[in-house]
Amino acid sequence: MKSLLLFFSCLFSFWVSAQNEELALDYFEKGEFEKAVTLYEELYEKNKRLYEDKLLHCYQQLEQYDKAITFINTQNSKLKRPIYLVEEGYIYQLQKQQEKANKFYQLALDEIQKEPNYAYQLGSNFEKKTLLDWALKAYELGQKFNPNLNFDYQMALLQGQMGNVELMIDKLFDYAYAKPEFVPTVQSFLSRFLMENANESFPAYVKKTLLIRTQKTPDIFWNQFLSWFYVQQKEYDKAFVQERAIYKRNPESFYEIVTLAQMAIEDNQDETAKTILAFVLENTSDVGLQMQAHHFLMKMKIENATAKDYPQIQLELQELVKKFGVSPYSLKLQLLLANFEAFYRNQPKNAIEQLQKTLELPLNLREAAAVKMELADIMVYDEKFNQAILYYAQVEDNLKNDELAHEASMKMAKANYYKADFEWTLQQVKNLKQSSSLLIANDAIELFMLIQDNSVEDSTKTALTAFAKADLKLYQKKKDEALQAFLTILEKHKGESIQDITLLRIAQIYEQKKQFDLALNYYNKILTDHADGIFVDEALYFSAEIYRIELNQPEKAKPLYERMVLNHPDSIYFTNSRINYRILRGDVNL
Repeated sequence: MKSLLLFFSCLFSFWVSAQNEELALDYFEKGEFEKAVTLYEELYEKNKRLYEDKLLHCYQQLEQYDKAITFINTQNSKLKRPIYLVEEGYIYQLQKQQEKANKFYQLALDEIQKEPNYAYQLGSNFEKKTLLDWALKAYELGQKFNPNLNFDYQMALLQGQMGNVELMIDKLFDYAYAKPEFVPTVQSFLSRFLMENANESFPAYVKKTLLIRTQKTPDIFWNQFLSWFYVQQKEYDKAFVQERAIYKRNPESFYEIVTLAQMAIEDNQDETAKTILAFVLENTSDVGLQMQAHHFLMKMKIENATAKDYPQIQLELQELVKKFGVSPYSLKLQLLLANFEAFYRNQPKNAIEQLQKTLELPLNLREAAAVKMELADIMVYDEKFNQAILYYAQVEDNLKNDELAHEASMKMAKANYYKADFEWTLQQVKNLKQSSSLLIANDAIELFMLIQDNSVEDSTKTALTAFAKADLKLYQKKKDEALQAFLTILEKHKGESIQDITLLRIAQIYEQKKQFDLALNYYNKILTDHADGIFVDEALYFSAEIYRIELNQPEKAKPLYERMVLNHPDSIYFTNSRINYRILRGDVNL
């Protein structure tokens, strides 16, 4: 019985202590230090090390300076840690006794000469108190008395906080070179400055410093870093110069070069991409890389082609598949050929037959899924929706919880949408709204809202059915037919909820057709006629981008970006709008 009572007594004591700790922290975070200090004094008696910092902070905030100094001296007499000298100095600083405070700070720094490892603890403590000069001295002394210590990163951040940006950059580069494993950390830090800083002096100094280091130190490390910098600036041609220099000294891998070509393609710098891929084809005997390079080149050629180019492109694709052979290794080329035949040459039957033969190859699960996805896509193009849905379902079942399975689910929902089976589409997109893929989740939400918003006032779903058919034309790359269908919807369903998204589709088609005046006109209709709608942020952002990039009229883009920044902080286009607005406004510091 005594043992049982002792157990329950200990359990109750532990519970009370936990409750007090939670309550003390709540008071502390709310700034109610009078209430917090009483609880922390009790808790401190039970676990001195755990509550020391918070109790001392309470004394400081309550201006109980005598109590704080007594507390610090008691601790210091027991533990002899130089951090207590900093704490005592800070108490005097809070009392406007700066000279006395500096004396204690210096005494703390003197301890680093005896034991350099104190530098990190003291430097961090000075930083927390915003004593940046003293923190910098602590780190510098630590490295001076023990060259094996490296505080370049901490000193770089301090220099940045103190406004010494050039010193910050130099220290970051020193740190990265000494600790290559932390290069991603340094690059991540620099990229934030490069992305959000409108002041040209920052990237200019980064570039200048890297060029000097590349020349002074014959180490491919600096070529790699310079290549990274040019990529951040989207100057892929200059990045390629560095990658080519790296390759000449270390011709083992084309991975970075091929990745660079892919980034250039994604940013529509096709000529640079072609130059890079030509270099790959000239210098590698790796068949896989050759096929990848040809795949990228043909995709670019397709995207920039007109109808008169299609026969030649089809012939080139067929020749490439013949050259590399019909096998799992040439799968991407086979898929590209099938896609081209269906969507550009309007030969879906040939494409489907080709892919059904491809499925007979010894493919792994993911390869087979890729073929089935393309096969289903082409069947949707051919309006064989039920057959397409069967293939999407197979991918979904075979790769459960994989991103490709989520993509298949979204495409299955779209197929049901195209055939006007809206109830089933709604059931599918409800689950996809929570997809881990942001793109799929956004698509699911958009489709869900489209169907839901246009089913209430029109039980027959006449407008929605017409809209789905127009969307199918867009999917089939029949832009002119799609445009005419959307314009008809606009005319026949005036005043209905389908109007704003129809205006958006029409504007986007005109933008793709490079008819920018018409695109702007329809975006403006969204802004004027549907100012309370959900597509205002798209209309503002896309209009601003047309003025800034396509028409070179930044003075018209700036107020549109400003409206985005002020009125649409939740938009996915908010960050880009804010950056572009500040650049156009001429901000020095972002």
